[in-house]
Amino acid sequence: MNADIVDLREFYASPLGHAAQRAVSAALGALWRPLPDERLVGLGYCLPYLDRFRADAERTLAFMPAAQGAIRWPVGGLSATAMVDAEDLPLADSSVDRILMAHSLEFAENPSNLLSECWRVLAPGGHVVIVVPNRRGVWSRFEHTPFGSGRPWSRSQLLSLLREAMFTACATREALLFPPFKRRSLLGLAATMERCGRDAWPIFSGVIVMEAKKQLYRGVPVASARRERQHVRAPVLAPQGLPS
Repeated sequence: MNADIVDLREFYASPLGHAAQRAVSAALGALWRPLPDERLVGLGYCLPYLDRFRADAERTLAFMPAAQGAIRWPVGGLSATAMVDAEDLPLADSSVDRILMAHSLEFAENPSNLLSECWRVLAPGGHVVIVVPNRRGVWSRFEHTPFGSGRPWSRSQLLSLLREAMFTACATREALLFPPFKRRSLLGLAATMERCGRDAWPIFSGVIVMEAKKQLYRGVPVASARRERQHVRAPVLAPQGLPS
């Protein structure tokens, strides 16, 4: 079941949501390389993170799945939000440079189709950056945050999915290494636990942040190619000689 736009907005307006936004934004910033004249698309609910990166982009769009709902963004400017079918994006082939996915892949009915659609609209060499709940993390076990809804992923599962969709993983970061505290007084420990957790328990992070590059050509397994050659029968022309 998809997260509701109202619940997502209320979570990020809460003290716990502010702490989560800071932690995930720091992980994104560690692998985010500015691109000249970048065309950036946020897919899912990426508004807390798009505000940080859209200043360096030539154009930024916020696409929100219809099952989730949509809100106007940015505040005080022309709307750059659209409600879409995530598996049929209203974009031309090879039309954007980077896609940021947050609160998206874990709710997809068909993750493979979703990533295939991302591959279609990305330009050659384009990148997709995915934020997903970690299957081993604590955050996926509590429903008072949106990271506790949908399907969590392990790193190996995410890598396999990206390879099947013709993406090559480039970098990985972890975030939300502190528990999802409900008590506001305990959130003062979040920044310290986030720093310590990167070295002490990164495998139990709340989310996995992975960047992948669009792969233009899929490799053919050598064994399969050999088997195919064994069954191919090519005609051979018998020499007839030159006409006299």
